[in-house]
Amino acid sequence: MKKFLVVIATSLGLISLSGCGTQANHQKTIRIGILQIVQHGSLDAARQGFQTELTHQIKQVHPTWQIQYDYQNAQGDQANLNTMAQQLTLQNSQLLLAIGTPAAQTLARKTNRLPILTTAVTDLKAAGLVHSIQKPETNVSGTSDKAPVTKQLQLLTSLSKSKKPLGVIYNSSEENSLAQVATAKQYAKNHHLKLKTISVTTTNDIQSALANFTSQISGLYVPTDNLMASAMSIIGKNSQRAQIPVVTGSIEMAQAGGTATYGLNYRDLGKQTAQMAARVILKQQSPSTTPVETANHLQLYVNSTNAKLIGINLKTIKQP
Repeated sequence: MKKFLVVIATSLGLISLSGCGTQANHQKTIRIGILQIVQHGSLDAARQGFQTELTHQIKQVHPTWQIQYDYQNAQGDQANLNTMAQQLTLQNSQLLLAIGTPAAQTLARKTNRLPILTTAVTDLKAAGLVHSIQKPETNVSGTSDKAPVTKQLQLLTSLSKSKKPLGVIYNSSEENSLAQVATAKQYAKNHHLKLKTISVTTTNDIQSALANFTSQISGLYVPTDNLMASAMSIIGKNSQRAQIPVVTGSIEMAQAGGTATYGLNYRDLGKQTAQMAARVILKQQSPSTTPVETANHLQLYVNSTNAKLIGINLKTIKQP
């Protein structure tokens, strides 16, 4: 009889433990750490697209799971970036998202254990984040925002009204910008185009840099550059005064002060990154074997207000 009671008690205990395990699984919380280098339209759109899509992807499979996003923005300050990266890597996160090259590099230096996905990083290999695009072999993968620079320069050439050189303004301290400017210079050389470049390292330098520069060029190209993206309103006003077109690296930048672009939508890029994140979380896919992806969709975008202000007929703007 005593043995029988012990068996019953043990069985009930197992049932109770089993019930607790089911309940824990039922109420599971997924923690995602997000580190963003600075606040501006393109990076914000990538983050918003990522969160919306990842929540959707997880809820489709596990409707009761909760997704907790821990979002940190360094506001362009390297000291903040280091502190925030350290905090995020110490938390019990299932995945870290790095938005922008400096954020990705800082997180990668802090941990080689937690899976990291990036977005809005132009060249992950050049940034030292992966060994190769097809097989990263690190704890990092993600989506590249590499712009179709040559197509964008074709578009700018078609919008330019004079034979003056094309101009490029960029941040000389950002690796992404240097890579895009190198592509622009090679394209200009191959097609016998005159190209003038000017670089800055702070927002405060942009106004003075453009003061004389815009009178020397027939059109301005602005690559996907965090500093430039945060200053598009300044660039847009200067270009309107000079009556020159501005082609940007991204749609969000064109919306904020450019004339047109043939490029990617950062919200869509964020969604694409979220689909990769869902595979990491739900299928335990490792970033080390996950190829880096580029934007699935490119489109022609025209800022009609800006185009009209500088005297461009909207009907003449064609996809390159």
